[in-house]
Amino acid sequence: MRGRRRECEFTKLGITPDYKDIKRLQKYITAQGKILPRRRTGVTAKMQRRLSVAIKRARHLALLPAAPQHTRN
Repeated sequence: MRGRRRECEFTKLGITPDYKDIKRLQKYITAQGKILPRRRTGVTAKMQRRLSVAIKRARHLALLPAAPQHTRN
């Protein structure tokens, strides 16, 4: 009962994760701001490491939020 293996988007396109590419990085972050595991995203181990560095770098430069926005009820 295994699903179809996903192909790594970065390997397929021949690019590496970049901290300035916010739209692409947001696909790999949950609503709570956590980095998605590679089991869910389908990226290779090498690209997952580079992806996490790029996300952390974007957070440090305030291009991505470090914490989710809180809403009042």
